[in-house]
Amino acid sequence: MDFIADLHIHSSYSRATSKDSNLQGLAGWGALKGINVIGTGDFTHPVWLEHLKKELEPAEPGFFRIKNKVSTPFDLRVDVSSVRFLLSSEISSIYKKGDKVRKVHNLLYLPDFDSVDRINSRLAKIGNIVSDGRPILKLDSHDLLEILLEEAPEGFCVPAHIWTPWFSIFGSRSGFDSVEECFGDLSEHIFALETGLSSDPFMNRLISSLDRYALISNSDCHSPGKLGREANIFSTGFDFFSLRDAIRNNSRESFKGTIEFFPEEGKYHYDGHRDCGVSLEPKESKKLGNICPVCGKPLTIGVDHRVLDLADRVKPVYRDNSPGFFSLIPLPELIGELLGVAPSAKKVTNSYIKALQLFGSEFNLLLNASIAAIERHSPLMATAISRVRSGSVIKEPGYDGKYGLIRAFSQTEHKEIGNLKDIFVR
Repeated sequence: MDFIADLHIHSSYSRATSKDSNLQGLAGWGALKGINVIGTGDFTHPVWLEHLKKELEPAEPGFFRIKNKVSTPFDLRVDVSSVRFLLSSEISSIYKKGDKVRKVHNLLYLPDFDSVDRINSRLAKIGNIVSDGRPILKLDSHDLLEILLEEAPEGFCVPAHIWTPWFSIFGSRSGFDSVEECFGDLSEHIFALETGLSSDPFMNRLISSLDRYALISNSDCHSPGKLGREANIFSTGFDFFSLRDAIRNNSRESFKGTIEFFPEEGKYHYDGHRDCGVSLEPKESKKLGNICPVCGKPLTIGVDHRVLDLADRVKPVYRDNSPGFFSLIPLPELIGELLGVAPSAKKVTNSYIKALQLFGSEFNLLLNASIAAIERHSPLMATAISRVRSGSVIKEPGYDGKYGLIRAFSQTEHKEIGNLKDIFVR
């Protein structure tokens, strides 16, 4: 069957997360978005794990469903019964290797609670897994993977947001130049990489050494309303093992592709200094010796720069059966642009609710609905989605922790549109 999965989220037990990041909130928002499988996140945290064991029950092999009835946001009548959870967690490994301090985030995926208990028992002996849903451990990535293989061989490990400057396998501030350098003799057990918000498959396929890896995308959301800003589309059996094998096989027949941010919207796409208001593309940074022209300190080197440093191709290379990818603007952001207000504004919420009532889910509107069908309810939204699907958007790249801005309409067009109260008509 075809389904959408967001496999990297955080619970309310992680730092800087919403109190609504609980199972009810995640399941409800997942249904509104059109997401069928959601990572639990944070299974290393004992209180969150206790909650998971209490509130979830086994469904399909390796998938879990909520035992109790779920109320959806805005009290919309959306079927939540098909939403499943997959046991997942992110580990922050900070350690010294090769005379350099490494800070790498890795994702763990497991099929059952017994495996979780065994993993947690090992990690608790290494460091504190109680203080944060994403524990910080003095643990080599190689050794983390070794623990997974020993205690839960049916599970799998994926390096997280692989290009983020500060905390990733290829990060400009603390990373490695290859998977092998990081995982050593266990590298063969890594079969997928998470691209992160600031890169997409186009960028990653400029690097031949990454050809053998599947590229997955997830929201890494800290509040349930941000679910699905990136996600994965599968056409395979609806269970943990089929999903895992679809990623491992990396073929479009079972792993159809990923839903992506436009990478320029990611907050580490370009080089720069946020405090200095300096944003630079890689060639400009290199001319300056990677030094900020305002304060004279080293720039935060972004994802685009780092990818180009490791790239050995001018154009990306894809296999014939490579999974596809679809770059989108999240619907609240798109509505907010058209209404000229922030995505959190009440006017946006009202139009968002109407969109869901008309089209069933956010992804059905953004990915599947015909432009003609959208136009019957909103010619303006039809134009916007048509431009997004074709990639004909205006991009202001993010840098040094500041999100970029992607727009479907120019400033001149916005002046012609004027002030709108709503997007959709019945």
